[in-house]
Amino acid sequence: MTRWTSYIDESRKPYPFCPGCGHGLILDQINAALVKLQIDPRTIVVVLDIGCVSLCREFLTTNWMLGLHGRSVTYASGIKLANPNLKVFVLTGDGGVGIGGNHVINAARRNMGITVVLFNNLNFGMTGGEHSVTTPPDSITSTTEYGHLEQPLDVCATVAANGASYVARTTTFDENLSDLIAAGIANEGFSLVDVWEFCTAYYVPNNRYGRRQMEAMLERLEFRTGVLRSSPRPEYSRAYRQAVAGEAGRPTRPPQPIEARYTSRLSRRVACVISGAAGKKINTAAALLGRAAVGAGLWATQRSDYPVTVKTGYSISEVVLSPERVCYSGVTKPDLLVVLFPEGLARARPHLDTLTPADTLYLDSRLAPVQTAARQVLLDFGQTGAFVRKQEYWATMAVAAVLRDRHLFPLEALEDAIRNQSSYAEENLAAVAASEGLIKSST
Repeated sequence: MTRWTSYIDESRKPYPFCPGCGHGLILDQINAALVKLQIDPRTIVVVLDIGCVSLCREFLTTNWMLGLHGRSVTYASGIKLANPNLKVFVLTGDGGVGIGGNHVINAARRNMGITVVLFNNLNFGMTGGEHSVTTPPDSITSTTEYGHLEQPLDVCATVAANGASYVARTTTFDENLSDLIAAGIANEGFSLVDVWEFCTAYYVPNNRYGRRQMEAMLERLEFRTGVLRSSPRPEYSRAYRQAVAGEAGRPTRPPQPIEARYTSRLSRRVACVISGAAGKKINTAAALLGRAAVGAGLWATQRSDYPVTVKTGYSISEVVLSPERVCYSGVTKPDLLVVLFPEGLARARPHLDTLTPADTLYLDSRLAPVQTAARQVLLDFGQTGAFVRKQEYWATMAVAAVLRDRHLFPLEALEDAIRNQSSYAEENLAAVAASEGLIKSST
């Protein structure tokens, strides 16, 4: 059996860190922890954050990755999800934790199986000594020349409160540092070891900071050291795989083929735009048109747009119908333009100027008159009986009216598409029937 004596390439030493910097000490203690655990280096992935800590990669004999500042925990989470059998580490500074704090919290909440070792030197050591989220009060940094006013982030308390299963805090002077790190690595869930250290380039000279001052600061802030939390619970990547084990190999959604039971006389690509109000089932009606077209042997695409408010403002859908395969789904100029409600008219105005006499505008009669070169067909929803007040069905009625007027394909294909939709089929079929007298005039 292979015995691993080191996970550091000793031939590449010395380390490039500033004299007195704690980074080299922490890296050596990580190495000692790995030697104790005897983990195959081929199964280890170390994700490094930007900063002085990123220089550790030059000495590792494991797999490693370097990405964007503050995103190391995100990369590590993805790696662990892809292969739960890997041992995944994050080496980051306090700058990376501050920039990517949301990622750290959510990885802890999920109990993602990664071990975060925080090289906490209390400032941005690579870029000039700026203050970070862990900088203690009253500290002098390049961005707080008159003393730091902010309360530092208690990273350990934050991840512990949000579900981390192993949390420890210590300093580079701790003789048990490698044991704390080893315990974090051995934990199957999310682990974080916060190691306080010296930045001798900036923080130490600016604050007359030594071991006694570090220990006094930890006491002043009431930041306990040692193991702060050890509460094993199911690790996320393995728990997720177990939860969906029965679904392996199956599609996320089962295929829903549409049988082409009808035929169409359409001989060219036709671009349709339905422009209306949000919350009025514009996209639903467009989807029914597309499904019905497929049921008539055509190719169909749909692209929709509406504001984030969902129920207020405009809603617009573009549907392309073609007897040939559709390779470009965009609509720069519609052949058929359906405009319903004032919001739809406001959104459709750029299209109105592009229409030619060969095109057709289907217009809610309440919005007339409008200026356009296209043929105009007015739709009078005031003559639709029970559907006068049911505006959420007007778009479906308008689609049915277009099919009655243009004979793109049989109306029965639309009715079949509605029947195959489980929700509101009865109401939509009634709306199609009520569309028979919807066209008020055509010019």
